[in-house]
Amino acid sequence: MLSVQVHPTKANTNLLPAGETPKTEAWVVLEAGTQSRIYAGLKPDTTEADLRRALTNGTLVDHLACLTPKPGDAVFLRAGTVHSLGGDLVVFEIQQNSDVTFRLYDWDHIDAKTGKPRALQVDEAMACIDFAEGPVGRVTPLVETTTPVERERLFDCEHFVLWRLRGQSPFTVGAVGVPRILVCIEGAGQVEHRGATYAVGKGDVFVFPAAIGTCVFQPRGAVNVLEIALPD
Repeated sequence: MLSVQVHPTKANTNLLPAGETPKTEAWVVLEAGTQSRIYAGLKPDTTEADLRRALTNGTLVDHLACLTPKPGDAVFLRAGTVHSLGGDLVVFEIQQNSDVTFRLYDWDHIDAKTGKPRALQVDEAMACIDFAEGPVGRVTPLVETTTPVERERLFDCEHFVLWRLRGQSPFTVGAVGVPRILVCIEGAGQVEHRGATYAVGKGDVFVFPAAIGTCVFQPRGAVNVLEIALPD
């Protein structure tokens, strides 16, 4: 299990090292097993005092909102959201360019390098938690097109936009004058641009500079790709 953690918000500038930013992130579930879990947000009316008591008596998980994920689920985590995940679970993560993390609880894991528990940052984590947020659920995709490809907008915030595209017919990716990122999460095919072709397989990531403009994706069977943009 990932440690139970929280990332700072804009209100926590005093906790951000020089050059670092807050960290909003989001997950798209790629694989999940029967033991997979996502913890996102707190159960209603949970307070800081509740969490501190739970840390002393080992019941912190009882205050975390939990969902059993399945492939295709999408979860959006604003900075300040308590979260964890694990148990035969694979997700694609998109995030702000920051690695500032404060651990609240680490499931009693022992660091293999030191033979000791990893350090916690309980006070810093408490200062960053948005206690008013409550449980975080699955995102409801916004279907923008159904042909020639099903295009769903999963995440649209001030830091990133992410679409999921699924289909078997050729479709357009990229955009004029702005950069895009393409990630193949299932299936295979090729990207065509100005007479050149580039093979695409599961796990491949393509960066389209702004000068590239649009390209054509030619699937080889059914494909599932993510397209990522900066917000307008």
